Amino acid sequence: MQVQIDDSWKSVLHTEFDKPYFADIVAFLKNEKANGKIIYPPGKFIFNAFNTTPINNVKVVILGQDPYHNPGQAHGLSFSVPDGVPAPPSLVNIFKEQRDDVSIEIPNHGNLEKWAQQGVLLLNASLTVEQNQPMSHSKVGWHLFTDAVIKTISDRKDKVVFMLWGSFAKSKQELIDRSKHLILTAAHPSPLSAHNGFMGCKHFSKANQWLSNNGLTPIDWNLNK
Repeated sequence: MQVQIDDSWKSVLHTEFDKPYFADIVAFLKNEKANGKIIYPPGKFIFNAFNTTPINNVKVVILGQDPYHNPGQAHGLSFSVPDGVPAPPSLVNIFKEQRDDVSIEIPNHGNLEKWAQQGVLLLNASLTVEQNQPMSHSKVGWHLFTDAVIKTISDRKDKVVFMLWGSFAKSKQELIDRSKHLILTAAHPSPLSAHNGFMGCKHFSKANQWLSNNGLTPIDWNLNK
């Protein structure tokens, strides 16, 4: 697998690509495809989050667990779906919270590329998944890579907002330097847990307040076209 990743990330993560675990990921994916398994997202989108948001641009990190596993949904940005694909339930709840927090009407699409282009790294902890098999690639080594990504952002950047939703995402707090970054935690936006603290968390306004306070341009969360 050719790693199609933005040069800024290639520069800071080059040691990860040379480690045995990364070779194991590549070998695993090649073997799965050779055996007829359908893998999401398509190969050219595996590193879409990195290619859309170079490290120099990162202001906010929204951490997901793994890509959507149904056909046509995953395009390499956590929680996002391509144009023309209905927003999944977790994303609908994200939009509801955004509406209540920053008074933006719910968009008629679920494509979050506009956020990513402004510096919101939409990172999944696992970058691939087998069709119809959620969490199927959670133990193939991706977490080693994305943990390194989170730590690299923490070490090399200043004043980044990390939005950690759900217990899995919250477990990544130990990788982040609290003395220079803002960590926002809440329940996961899935329908099963959103009302346990995601709805009403006001993370969108809190993130923008932090960015403004630190001399950075806030994110325009409005996705309406």
